[in-house]
Amino acid sequence: MLSFIPDVIRSAAAFVVVLGVLVFVHELGHYLAARWRGVRVEAFSIGFGGTITSWTDSRGTVWKLAWLPLGGYVKLHGQENPKDVGPEVRATWIPGQTFHDKPVLSRAIIVAAGPIANFVLAMVLFAGLFIAIGQPVPLPVVGGVVADSAASRAGLMANDRILSINGQPIDTFDDLKNIVAAHPAETLSVRINRDGADQQIAVTPDSVDSGGHKVGILGVRGGSMEYRHVSLPAALLGGVTQTWAVTRETFAGLAQMVGGARGTDELGGPLRIAQLSGQVAKLGTATLISFIAVLSVNLGLINLFPVPVLDGGHLLFYLAEALRGRPLPQRAQEYGFRAGLAFLACLFVFATWNDLTHLGLFRWVVSLMG
Repeated sequence: MLSFIPDVIRSAAAFVVVLGVLVFVHELGHYLAARWRGVRVEAFSIGFGGTITSWTDSRGTVWKLAWLPLGGYVKLHGQENPKDVGPEVRATWIPGQTFHDKPVLSRAIIVAAGPIANFVLAMVLFAGLFIAIGQPVPLPVVGGVVADSAASRAGLMANDRILSINGQPIDTFDDLKNIVAAHPAETLSVRINRDGADQQIAVTPDSVDSGGHKVGILGVRGGSMEYRHVSLPAALLGGVTQTWAVTRETFAGLAQMVGGARGTDELGGPLRIAQLSGQVAKLGTATLISFIAVLSVNLGLINLFPVPVLDGGHLLFYLAEALRGRPLPQRAQEYGFRAGLAFLACLFVFATWNDLTHLGLFRWVVSLMG
């Protein structure tokens, strides 16, 4: 009856580690950029609420660890608008070290540094994995065949390895997809290895419309991965490439959701992240590090969305200020922040609903009610 408790403890512990790393790096980006641009940092907190422990460094920055591990913040000196605080607060400000007195470029750099730090973290983590265990390469091995597809009609089977197509060697699963996509409705001569023996078969890819032009579809799923050791420069380049690939796929997924081609039930919040953290933690350190890297990209992207309250919203205001030569009216900024808070609140409620649905809470409630 209580067998689920170890899973809950593991998920909670993994969630704290994952979110703690992401938040620390994000806020560290803000902190380092503020130091670079001459802004005094008053506080650096991981978590919200009551303080678990804290210490003050030689520059007067209070470093805190709080009880609620759902985020963090960097408190910048003079971050408030002078019109929003009383004279007693303004009297404590140190000239030349306040955030609001800095040029718009310096303020934009400080705000953008958080999301940038998340992208850098992803690049470093991916590169570190490639150095430690090798770069993953999807092999051209059939993991599964879609029913009534071109592959099914041609007789392809699971575990078949594609060796060449029309005499062109196939080294990776991406090679396979690219060649097939370029030859819709054309009969291809495919050499495969099945159970240790080579065979030659003819395959005619299905033709589907994609972005206004025809592409070939074979109807097979990949399933095998090989880790190949690479040099340090290749690993670093691979970290950048992999981060860009995750970014591109995330944008594509969001575009599909907005366009209705993909369901919004995939949107998740803290509960989903906690659940996934526990699951990937069971798979080993490498998988957990890869998961942190992917989440870091997502956190960086989300914070760059032009929604007031988020870093992207602040950058949008700074862009308007740079173009106008003066800040937007205070009322416009206030309405923008209110709209941003409302949007984020709705998004949080929706994501939490999805989380609870995936966790089966509503099915459990219905079962109790008979």
